[in-house]
Amino acid sequence: MHTEEACFVPSSSTRRRSLVLTPLALAAGLVLTTFGTAAQAQAPRNHATLAMVAEPQTLDPMASTADLVGTIMQHVYEPLYTFDAQWKVVPMLAEAAPKITPDGKRYSITLRKGVMLHSGRELNAEDVVASLQRWMEQAPRGKALAKEVESIQAKGALGIEIVLKQPYAPLLAQLALPSGMAAIMAKESIATPLKDFVGTGPYRFKERRPDQFVLLTRFDKYSPRKEAASGYGGKREALIEELRFTPVPNANTRVEGALAGQYDFADLLPVEALTRLEKSGGKTVPILTPSFGFPYLVLNTKEGVAANQAVRQALQVAIGQGEMLAAGFGDTRFFIAEGNHFPKGSPFYATAGTDQYNQRNAKKAKEMAEKAGYKGEPVRVLTSRQYDFHYNMALLMAEQLKRAGFKVDMNVVDWATLVQRRNDAKLWDVYVTHSGQFPEPMLSPPQLGDGAPGWWSSPAKQAALAAFNTETDPAKRGALWAKVQQVVYDEVPYINVGKFNGLSAKSPALQNYQPATWPFFWNTSIK
Repeated sequence: MHTEEACFVPSSSTRRRSLVLTPLALAAGLVLTTFGTAAQAQAPRNHATLAMVAEPQTLDPMASTADLVGTIMQHVYEPLYTFDAQWKVVPMLAEAAPKITPDGKRYSITLRKGVMLHSGRELNAEDVVASLQRWMEQAPRGKALAKEVESIQAKGALGIEIVLKQPYAPLLAQLALPSGMAAIMAKESIATPLKDFVGTGPYRFKERRPDQFVLLTRFDKYSPRKEAASGYGGKREALIEELRFTPVPNANTRVEGALAGQYDFADLLPVEALTRLEKSGGKTVPILTPSFGFPYLVLNTKEGVAANQAVRQALQVAIGQGEMLAAGFGDTRFFIAEGNHFPKGSPFYATAGTDQYNQRNAKKAKEMAEKAGYKGEPVRVLTSRQYDFHYNMALLMAEQLKRAGFKVDMNVVDWATLVQRRNDAKLWDVYVTHSGQFPEPMLSPPQLGDGAPGWWSSPAKQAALAAFNTETDPAKRGALWAKVQQVVYDEVPYINVGKFNGLSAKSPALQNYQPATWPFFWNTSIK
């Protein structure tokens, strides 16, 4: 997760001040860095080598909510709408904001003219309709949105009309998120599984060699927007000819590669590497980023020991999130332990249910588990070492659970295997993950939608979310979010561990890199 200006290495005092301000920036709902303007055109080096945390499980942006898939494939595919530097929804493939009828149910969207697909023909409304229908059939957030949609149809070559069953406030934000993306693709390329990756982005898919790289190459017929670059919005230019996304699962290998100048960008580094990166003598530039991210634990509400809500509540009481964050991040500059899912100052700040946060009460948890009928079955914890902080938090959590009388079975796998296994309810009880923090609650975690791993569904969830999502008045939605947060604490489909800042690094040669939740490399160049 990446949100701080990376064009210089601030002194430690400057950096501390910036992180002290993090909660205020979060409270304002703004990204601390300005994403900046488009890069100045200059003669590019042939390629950039980008060290990522793992091998992507898939390159189908609809088939996975994994950040890694969204990070890579947002260069190939584009959505109708996206987010600017202030997390406002702005048009991307759409020409402008939609025209919405007074009842809030009918959205008329016009596409930009002359947008070229990688196959060489012009994008049209039929591509968009086919893409959105596939998204609503396959992606967790798409499936949730499908329940709100009456119809989607083409209106001429460049017009799309979306008719909703009732007003649905998060619609445009759902269409804008890069993760589990509502990606627009050539209708003739649509298949399951996807074999041809034909989008409209500034880069086109060239080659994938498993465990070696995913190679994207500049699309010379790309149709950029006219507005100045801002966040994911505005003008995009492919100034680097080739982007080579290289899986480097070992975090320390990513650090050593960054220090050796092997990588132009190294994502999600262990926090203890900060001092070494700072003392690299300019070989690499550390990016200490207030990332608006939150680690969380997903519980299996469908099968196994955690399917019993009373057992989930006992697990929640046993856990001490503050200790877990300290184990995951060490340095207090990297985390904040608080039970409110959204920060103070946000329209969605709420204290509902937070008396259940950070209890770390082994005795009470043991009593609750016995009362719930827990008989010593193993709690299967699924985690990965690809994200160091996931693994370290999982180890600490396992000790907390053992103190409360739970038997814990740790399953440590690579990230691609975890992403695969979490789809099978028979294989796990708890898994560790994280997400970015966004201005629209329905964007994350995917467990708020339907069909995401964990398979949370209950009358209380449906009622709280129905009230929240049909209310289009921002002033009223805050109080309705408090009711959703209370249901999360009561039913424990997932446990929010806290908020964290991330560490990554870039080479001094990578120019105009603008930190973002999902790193992007259009508008960057190599000196």
